[in-house]
Order: sequence, then C-alpha cells, then structure tokens
Amino acid sequence: MIVGDIIYNLKNEPGALLPILHRVQEQLGFISKEAQTQIADGLNLSSAEIHGVVSFYHDFKTAPIGQHTIQICRAEACQSVGGQQLETYIKNLLGTDYHKTTEDGAIQLEPVYCLGNCACGPSLRIGDRIYGRVTPAKADALIAECAPTQKGER
Repeated sequence: MIVGDIIYNLKNEPGALLPILHRVQEQLGFISKEAQTQIADGLNLSSAEIHGVVSFYHDFKTAPIGQHTIQICRAEACQSVGGQQLETYIKNLLGTDYHKTTEDGAIQLEPVYCLGNCACGPSLRIGDRIYGRVTPAKADALIAECAPTQKGER
C-alpha cells in the first residue's frame, strides 16, 4: 500500500504528479506499470499522461535498477580522449549495455552527456562521485568496488 499512501499524502499539493513520482521511485526503486495505474487513478489522470511524464524524464525508471549506477560520459570532450574505447571496454567487462543492469543486479550502466569534468576525460560517475582520466585499469578497480562480495553485496 506504499503507493496509495504516497498518493494520499501528496495528491493535494500543487503539481502533485512529480513529487508523487519521485517519492514512489525513492521508496520502491522504480515506477512500475501498476504504480503508474494507481497514480493515474489517484490523480484522475489517464495512464497515458502518467506514462508520458515517466518516459520523458530520464531519471524515472520503470524496472528495478542495479545497486550501483555507473554513468559514462559521452560528450565530445571525453570522446576525443578515448571515451568511446572506455565505453566499449566497460560494456564488455560488465557484459551489459546502456540502460541495463548486470546479471547479478550490482551495476546499472547509463550514458550521460556531460559530467562537467571535460579537462579530465574520459570521465565517469559512480553514485555521486565523478572520476576523471579513467583508463581500463582504473575502471577495473572502480568496478571491483561495486561488485558483489563473497559474503553478500556491498
């Protein structure tokens, strides 16, 4: 009943849809089709309107995501210093592609089009931390910190 509670608590706020969507994602990790239907019913909107907003904003996810999100910069400055090669290396290392999660559920891979770290490319972000001049060896070390351990996930 989490989604119902969120709708009840926020539906009378001005512009309630975005705060409701953010709170649902915060609580559940993503916004499922079922949650979208509940939100549509609770706000007297169509499911298409809810889907339109969810699909417009790239931060909203409609399926579970990895425990860690790695964003690889795809802007021109990073591309000019090996960003595309780094991108290929990381995709092969993880065995996944953009907007996908590794099989173990540990890492979600996402493109980003500027991290504001142009002088230190190629760059990537893990969580809230930005890393510059990322080489394959540095990527290996950073990704190893995100990988599940023998005793469970970090």
